[in-house]
Amino acid sequence: MAKKKFGADIIVDSLNNHGVNYVFGVPGAKIDRLFERLELPAADQKSPKLIVTRHEQNAAFMAQGFARITRQPGVVIATSGPGVGNLATGLMTATAEGDPVVALGGQVPRKDLYRLTHQSTKSVALFESITKYAVEVQDENNLSEILANAFVAAQDGKKGASFVSIPQDVDDAEMPEGAQALPKAEDPRMGAASLQDIKWLAEQIKAAKLPVILVGQRGSDDESVAALNTLLHETNLPVVETFQGVGAIGRDLEDKAFFGRIGLFRNQVGDRLLKRSDLVITLGYDAIEYEPRNWNAEKNLRIVALDTAAAQIDNNFAPERQLIGNLAETLTYLQAEIAGYEIKPESQAILDQFLAELKAADEPDFQPAPGLNHPLAIIKALQDHVTDDMTVSNDIGSHYIWMARHFRSYKPRHFLLSNGMQTLGVGLPWAMAAALVRPNAKSVSVSGDGGFFYSGQELATAVALGLNIVSIVWNDDHYYDMVKFQEEKKYGSHAGVKLAPIDVVKYAESMGAKGLRVETPDQLNAVLDEAFATEGPVVVDIPVDYSHNIDLAESMVAEIG
Repeated sequence: MAKKKFGADIIVDSLNNHGVNYVFGVPGAKIDRLFERLELPAADQKSPKLIVTRHEQNAAFMAQGFARITRQPGVVIATSGPGVGNLATGLMTATAEGDPVVALGGQVPRKDLYRLTHQSTKSVALFESITKYAVEVQDENNLSEILANAFVAAQDGKKGASFVSIPQDVDDAEMPEGAQALPKAEDPRMGAASLQDIKWLAEQIKAAKLPVILVGQRGSDDESVAALNTLLHETNLPVVETFQGVGAIGRDLEDKAFFGRIGLFRNQVGDRLLKRSDLVITLGYDAIEYEPRNWNAEKNLRIVALDTAAAQIDNNFAPERQLIGNLAETLTYLQAEIAGYEIKPESQAILDQFLAELKAADEPDFQPAPGLNHPLAIIKALQDHVTDDMTVSNDIGSHYIWMARHFRSYKPRHFLLSNGMQTLGVGLPWAMAAALVRPNAKSVSVSGDGGFFYSGQELATAVALGLNIVSIVWNDDHYYDMVKFQEEKKYGSHAGVKLAPIDVVKYAESMGAKGLRVETPDQLNAVLDEAFATEGPVVVDIPVDYSHNIDLAESMVAEIG
């Protein structure tokens, strides 16, 4: 007699067919059969590894972190009502920032969908505006095809989140004999952009005085970065990264091609270089990473867009031509057309000055208060301890501005930042995902004391999983400082930014992790030595001097010309 198969079995089989290795989530009654199948598969079954978290939002962040690192869909599951509601921030962030995530949400039985009953929520309506695909399964026989389309939607064009609502009686439904999950649909293969357009771009580069490449997140996949670095070895072109295009320039090209990052406040070397350019070539750039009104405020830049999907046009971003296609292949053809290209001598002098300014900006320019650490000193110490194979996951806060500007990373998707939504709390969950995906290298999260406690309860999950994570907490004496210093710049005062104090070290120890504190600046490197030599989760509390943070928003390019 054939073994009974339920809707939950079809879901697990679909996940297996799509190569899903991990599923993150929080259980509940409306989706509990699926959790049973995931954690307790039969002897003849296989299933992805289930990672149970302490909050659905953190589960969504972990799925997003997995997706950003691997460029494959991360999967998150939550139960009905408040369970799916708690996924909203993570899915919103994934969609905005181009990370493929498939979310499965429990739902009340179909007969209760239109009643005011326990945890009945119009969850599809909730997610329609913040995902690429939001569907509720009405017939268990359509379950596999809906899941297949959710995976396709998450990865098609600009990647993002999909949401599938699964009523309890669909999860529990007994499937017809012989029911099978659909196999994974092969991803469509995109070729290079138009060869005619590539030849045209090559001529524009040769004719320009100061062409600049601006790399965004879609241009930071492994293949595109490899092709870009090959092109840069054969030519002399300057590159600016967005905060989410980090790692596009290899260590061996740093002094030749890397001219900083842009992403917040128009006052960086990268901003100034773009303003001087007479040809900006965007590579996988998305406007949400850093709005064109910031880096093209005067609306006078000549722009050519290389991407995998058509750009959204606005008043400050109207590309003269768009080269749509596989970025790596497009760059390879472009390399053949411009091999040996050199920047004109007068423009090289400008680049040399910008390189000198970029290096000078990494040096501390004030003496921190007694017992506190200069932000750049923390970054230098961290840089000395992080290898190229390690992953650094950056949370949001004042530390994020300092890190995004000054911390160097030489491999794509090894320095993770949220700059589309600037979502607080992503640091630790992303670092946990990195520790799972890259178990042979230490994973590092960097947070403020505000952001750390947004998702700090997952430290216990990291301990249970034995993850090798070093969590660096920049402690500014319990403020939401990124808001604080901007309020002070605007109003001369601050309000609503003071937090209740929590002892970071004691908190870490209560979770079973190791807690360390930098008591004086001269201890910084020794404490980090101990942290990076420790197996399992470690939290390091570092008091920081943010008294000069208001300077981060000073001297905008528009002001200095």
